Amino acid sequence: MAPAMVAAMGEKPKPAVVLGGMVSGLREVYESGRTKDLEWRQSQLKALIRLLTDKEEEIFAVLHDDLGKHRGESFRDELGILVKSIKYTLQNLKKWAAPERAESPLVAFPATAMVVPEPLGVVLVFSCWNLPLGLALEPLSGAIAAGNAVVLKPSELAPSTAAFLAANIPRYLDSRAVKVVLGGPNVGEELMEHRWDKVLFTGSARIGRIIMAKAVKHLTPVALELGSKCPCIVDWLDSKRDRQIAVNRIIGAKWSTCAGQACIAIDHVIVEERFAPILIELLKSTLKRFMAKPGGMARILNAKHFERLSGYLEDNRVAASVVHGGYMDPKKLNIEPTLLLNPPADSDVMTEEVFGPILPIITVKKTEDCIAYLKSKPKPIAMYAFTNNERLKRRIVEETSSGSVTFNDAVVQYALESVPFGGVGHSGFGQYHGKYSFELFSHKKAVFKRSFLIEFMFRYPPWDESKIGTLRHVFSYNYFLLFFNLLGFRR
Repeated sequence: MAPAMVAAMGEKPKPAVVLGGMVSGLREVYESGRTKDLEWRQSQLKALIRLLTDKEEEIFAVLHDDLGKHRGESFRDELGILVKSIKYTLQNLKKWAAPERAESPLVAFPATAMVVPEPLGVVLVFSCWNLPLGLALEPLSGAIAAGNAVVLKPSELAPSTAAFLAANIPRYLDSRAVKVVLGGPNVGEELMEHRWDKVLFTGSARIGRIIMAKAVKHLTPVALELGSKCPCIVDWLDSKRDRQIAVNRIIGAKWSTCAGQACIAIDHVIVEERFAPILIELLKSTLKRFMAKPGGMARILNAKHFERLSGYLEDNRVAASVVHGGYMDPKKLNIEPTLLLNPPADSDVMTEEVFGPILPIITVKKTEDCIAYLKSKPKPIAMYAFTNNERLKRRIVEETSSGSVTFNDAVVQYALESVPFGGVGHSGFGQYHGKYSFELFSHKKAVFKRSFLIEFMFRYPPWDESKIGTLRHVFSYNYFLLFFNLLGFRR
C-alpha cells in the first residue's frame, strides 16, 4: 500500500516523512515524462469513467451516508455530470493539447510562432465536502488531461466519500502518478509545506487565506474557489407559467442542491415589493409539492453547521421575519425550508453566506434598484436573475461583476463544459470545467522560430536617427515605408 494511503486504514501518518517522500516520488514520475504522454492521459480519463460506472451504487451510498443525498440528486449533481464532463474532455483532448499557430510579423520572415500547452508538473487539489465526489474528480480529471502528476486531498468532513476515493482511485488510476491523501487540517497544512506547481482549493475564504499564506513560501500559484452570497433577482413576471417555472428553478437551485450548502446555491432573493407576496405563496405551494416525500433535500453536514444555521433563526429579529418553515430537528440534522422576508440587513443571515436551507427575501421599490444594491456588495461566484426585461439583463451584465451570470435559471451553469466556472474578487480566482480545467493546469509556452536567412542591422547599435526612423516603421507595421527605407530612400 502506498504511504499516502495509510490514513485510509485508520493509522496515523507521519506527515513530514510520508508526504515528503510521496511528493518527491511524484516529481520523479513527472520528470520521467510518463504523465505527459497523450495515450497515458486518455487511458486515465477512461479509467475514471469506468470507476464512476462500476461503482455507481457505492457512490450513491457514500453520498447518502455523508450528506443524506437522494440518489437522484447525487446522479444529477455529481455522478452523471462527471461522466459527461470527462467524456467531453476525452473527445477534445487531442485538439486542446496540440500546439496553436500564432501570428508572426512579416519583418521576422521567415519565422513561425506557436503556443505549446505543457503540463505544470506536480499539482495539489483540495476538494470540498458539499459535492465531495464532483469537486474532487472534476479538477482531478482536468489536471490529468493536462499531463500532471496529482495529489488529491478530499475533505475529511465527508469521510465516507473520502474513504471511497482513497480506496478506489489507486485501483483504477496509475497509483505512481495519482495519489489520494486523507486527513484533517494538520495534513492539509503539512501538504502546503511542500513545493507544488499549482494548488486548487475549494472551500471557505478563511481556509483559502491560510492556503494563500502557505503558498508564499514556494511562490506556489494558487486557484481558489470560495463561497459567497449569490443573489437572485426576481423581476415582475406577467405569465403564470413563467412564474411557476421561475419558482421551480429557484427551489431546485436552493433546497435541491445539497440543501443550499453549495457555493453556487441561491443565497437570497431580491424582488419588487408588489411581487413579493405572489412569489412567497408560489414558493410555499411548490415546496409543499416538491418536498412531499422524504429524500427531497439533503441534510445539514454536521452539528457544527446545524448550530450555525439554527443560530441565524434564534436571533429574535430574524425569527420575526420568518414567513414559512423554521422547524429544526437537531437529531436528524434537518432544517425545514425556511423563507425570511426582509430580515435586518445587519443580521448574521444577511452578512454571512447562508450555506443552508434558509432563504432571505429582500424587497425593493423597483427591480432596477437592485443594481445599486448589488454593486455595494462583494462580488459573488454566481448571480441569477429571472426576468424578460432585456434592458435589465444588459445592465446586470455591464454594471455588476460576478463569477457568472445566469438568466431565468440557476446553478445549471455549473454543468456546462463550454463556459468557465470560478469566482472573482472575494469569491475566488482561477477557472475550470471543460477546456478551462485543462488550461488551469497547463502552461502556455511561447515557441518562436526564425531562420538565419535575413538579418537587419537597424536593430543593433551604434544608433542614429535613421535606425530609429526605421524602427518606427517596424513597430507601426508600415512595411511599405520600411521597404523604401531599407532601399535607401528617405522622406
